[in-house]
Amino acid sequence: MIGTDIAIDLGTSRFKVYLDGKGIVISEPSIIAVDNLTEEVIAVGGDAYNMLGRTSERITVSRPLKNGVISDFSMAEQLISYYLRQISPSRVFMPRVVVSVPCNVTEVEKRAVVEAITAAGVRKVCLIEEPVAAAIGAGVDIAVPHGTMIVDIGEGATDMAVISLNGIAVSNSCNIAGADFNDAIIKYVRKKFNLLIGDRTAEEAKIAIGCAYPRKKLMEFTLKGRNAMTGLPETTVMNSDEMIEALIEPAISIIRTVQETLEATPPELLADIFTDGIYLTGGSANLYGFSTLLAKKTKIPVVTFDEPENCVVLGAGRAIKYIDKMDRGHGKLNPLVAYS
Repeated sequence: MIGTDIAIDLGTSRFKVYLDGKGIVISEPSIIAVDNLTEEVIAVGGDAYNMLGRTSERITVSRPLKNGVISDFSMAEQLISYYLRQISPSRVFMPRVVVSVPCNVTEVEKRAVVEAITAAGVRKVCLIEEPVAAAIGAGVDIAVPHGTMIVDIGEGATDMAVISLNGIAVSNSCNIAGADFNDAIIKYVRKKFNLLIGDRTAEEAKIAIGCAYPRKKLMEFTLKGRNAMTGLPETTVMNSDEMIEALIEPAISIIRTVQETLEATPPELLADIFTDGIYLTGGSANLYGFSTLLAKKTKIPVVTFDEPENCVVLGAGRAIKYIDKMDRGHGKLNPLVAYS
């Protein structure tokens, strides 16, 4: 296992690692907890997630990755190092790494990702754009002259691209994604029920009854929070129809960006998309009814997957083979970009 090539999905919500020949070996929350007095890391991943909203002033629980890029370099470096040590405890046999990044990140943001991963002890870092990785993970042959549209809805951002011949023909992104669905639920609950809830409760409600299109059967979820007027604990029941009211605005915002991307797509590629449909990936693609709403608004079929949240890391893992082609000088139309 030591020295084996790996792929990393630096998600805002989850940190995922794909080990060549093994599959996904790590899928943990991208959260780290630090003792403010000693500056020591006291918890990472699931253990740190359990501390959210339950810490004293001495402990800071943070997400060092935001919108698919690094927002806190030192914390991100420690997070990455922690997980890579789980796979390769020895720095003698250093792996090569493929890392997924959003399609519209700046060179500075790319360099921050490369430096944070290099500091963890790797001998080569290659970057792949998330829509390309998602397409490979979804089983698309990206090498052919055929247009494929991928819409990847993550936690911090939504990336979309039209892919052909191992590259991106048209791309777009918006910072509306899963976290914004949670924020919309929090604001709706406060406005309608006068109840204050946290991000974890909103996430649980979204998973349980969240929807962007009417469900066949009305569902309910009990919310526990604090009354905004009295400050006392209170519970209320929210149903799936009310969830649509809460989530429809961010859902429509994402769909508008998809429509803008389609408008910028060359006619020949657009014809391919009309035939094959839009491929919907990313963890927030699990939101009930979003694919139906997207199909109705764009008049294009939408293709969904059983585990859309894993398409990016699976695609990055399958793209490891391109490192060897690059090293042998066969880098023509290679979807990877080598940085070290």
